[in-house]
Amino acid sequence: MTASHATATEGASAGSTPGRQISVLLYSDDRTTRDAVRVTVGRRPARDVEVASWRECATAAAVIEAVEAGSFDLLILDGEAAPVGGLGLCRQLKSEIFECPPVLVLTGRPQDGWLATWSLADLAVPHPLDPIALAGAVAELGRRGRHAAS
Repeated sequence: MTASHATATEGASAGSTPGRQISVLLYSDDRTTRDAVRVTVGRRPARDVEVASWRECATAAAVIEAVEAGSFDLLILDGEAAPVGGLGLCRQLKSEIFECPPVLVLTGRPQDGWLATWSLADLAVPHPLDPIALAGAVAELGRRGRHAAS
């Protein structure tokens, strides 16, 4: 963990292009899941995408309040969260929030892809979390986030 973080930081300070900085809202009622996502994605999920800030939420109400008040480039919602799952929450946000940021949902298994489609999620990554798939999805959606034009 530390070596890859140091490498990303050194690369940025060594004159490489800083890339796109994104702010991410992460929702799960499970602290272990939130920690796993943050560690897996890291500070730089791709050469051109850097996570500048994380906002963690453990309840659906906190997510709704944060999204209405804040400005996030990407939302990561845990489909297995309880009592409100990230899939239903995603559908609600996509239906109710004007210019909702891109949403990545974490599904319980690969066969739940149809639920991710129903939820209107932009991308889905199943549990167990594949580090390459998760970082790739964050980078892809981060590039098209709310502030992609800026």
